Amino acid sequence: MNFINFAHGEFVMLGMYVALVMTWIHAGPEAFGPAAMVALFLLGVLVYLSLIKHVTRGPMLSQILSTFGLALLLALFRLRVFQIGFSARSPIAGWPAPLTSAAYTFGKPQLVAGLIAGLLALGMHLLLTRTALGSRLLAVAEDRSAAMLMGIRPDRMQALAWGLSAASAGIAGALLANVYPFSPEVGQTFALTAFVVVALGGFGSVPGAMIAGIAIGLVEALAAYRLGPIYKDVVVYGLFVGVLWVRPQGLLGKL
Repeated sequence: MNFINFAHGEFVMLGMYVALVMTWIHAGPEAFGPAAMVALFLLGVLVYLSLIKHVTRGPMLSQILSTFGLALLLALFRLRVFQIGFSARSPIAGWPAPLTSAAYTFGKPQLVAGLIAGLLALGMHLLLTRTALGSRLLAVAEDRSAAMLMGIRPDRMQALAWGLSAASAGIAGALLANVYPFSPEVGQTFALTAFVVVALGGFGSVPGAMIAGIAIGLVEALAAYRLGPIYKDVVVYGLFVGVLWVRPQGLLGKL
């Protein structure tokens, strides 16, 4: 929708805390993703109707400041509701023992998260490229006025886009809650990484984001193993700048 959302990482953070709430009612890890998806979809639609709708046609600075303020609001909301403080929480236990072979050990939370992430990316790509709903979403993104002339309701499509975006982030947070320590500040880390992934893959390209996400994950893991964890971000951002220097539109983006 041509809108930079600096609160996207906070949606991931809230997905983690939805998973935490599910443990309070003794739900298993298989319920974390669906619960976070529903909760964050509703939040995404609410955010669009109450905030984004009113600034989307304004200058870029107002758009950036609105989502930046939203990110702070969501982090403070988490503090107020959960009253756990700023300290990080350990990952939520719940999955059975890891899968082992003669030479390798595979954690089930990581395998499940990777599989679901791949299926979600494929589903999002097919939704945008193979369905009438996806065509309407892309039409609004391309030209809002022309879409209105074709009988498409832009506000409805943009609300749906924000709902889908927040729901995807919520599922990611629910999956990460099993493997990643989390706190109110964790969203900032995820937001920056997500921005790098989308820019590297090419804005508006789901396959590009998928390829860039896998590449950055591999680079982070190898850099942390070879150079140490404190240098992995330096390598990632250096690679990011280098690729955009040669190809400013990203891997699969268009100028």
